[in-house]
Amino acid sequence: MLLADLGADVVRVDRPGGPALGVDPEADLTNRNKRSVVVDLKSTRGPAVVLDLAERADILLEGYRPGVAERLGIGPDPCLARNPRLVYGRMTGWGQDGPLASRAGHDIGYTAVTGALGLAGPAGGPPYPPANLLGDYAGGSLYLVVGVLAALRHAQAEGGAGQVVDAAIVDGTSHLSTMIHAMLAAGSWQDRRGSNLLDGGSPFYGTYETRDGGHMAVGALEPRFYAEFVELLGLPADTPSREDLDGWDALREAIAGRFRTRSREEWTRIFADSDACVAPVLALGEAPEHPHLAARGTFVEHAGQVQPAPAPRFSATPGALRRPPARPGADGAEVARDWDVPALAQEPT
Repeated sequence: MLLADLGADVVRVDRPGGPALGVDPEADLTNRNKRSVVVDLKSTRGPAVVLDLAERADILLEGYRPGVAERLGIGPDPCLARNPRLVYGRMTGWGQDGPLASRAGHDIGYTAVTGALGLAGPAGGPPYPPANLLGDYAGGSLYLVVGVLAALRHAQAEGGAGQVVDAAIVDGTSHLSTMIHAMLAAGSWQDRRGSNLLDGGSPFYGTYETRDGGHMAVGALEPRFYAEFVELLGLPADTPSREDLDGWDALREAIAGRFRTRSREEWTRIFADSDACVAPVLALGEAPEHPHLAARGTFVEHAGQVQPAPAPRFSATPGALRRPPARPGADGAEVARDWDVPALAQEPT
């Protein structure tokens, strides 16, 4: 989706029988700006069709377990033989090698073994998964995109050649935690949940419940921002100082008590024009209506669906929403014409 949003001509090769996860294709926004063809890779001619596409492509992405693409006849060797400048991107959880490479898995397991999952959650409770954003998307997809674009630049340079990009969620997620590892080594991070400046251990970096059951997020790290936060929140003068680590529990309770006196909307208005670094915690459905996001067009409506706009932004070559989510097989004839692969027009739809 990211590559397609940025203008790439992305052709998704779907299997016969529809989406594996049972998501209505018309509602699957991650398939926006793409075109779809259906190819039966277990048929006699199926692999040849994909090799024809690979011959004309800059990048091929696959997400099978290690060895599956090779068994289907569309692994790196035959694809690079047809197109020596092809960038062959491989997306897995465990990577192409290692003891767990052939095992099934999901985001929660990949982030668990990297230590990243253990960062999220209260000190006195279990860690909780931040949906599948940390592993699948941040540590997985984004690293794959960076990797294939770097490899594409190499392939398109004078004398350059294609290559295989092995993007494993465990690798990318571990890489994301580099700063925390540095702090741990320096002694400024404790290796236990809810005990540090950025994981809820600090009373001035966390979330607090409001009178109506909503929540406010507080990130008043710098002293001058904290001073403004204290003033607007109305903390009593005898509240423990933020420098008094022994008083952090009392400070946290004082902050929590103040937030419980007003609704989320009231606190949002109080902090709206300040540098106190306080924001309301919004639900996904509320986010498009936030004044700042609305002003920037962070969410847009396209084909009747409100959705996140393409990101990041470019001054000369902006991304755009050109097509609604691709329905499996709907674009076979069109892609067959544009990519000069006539066999696609005869594939099942």
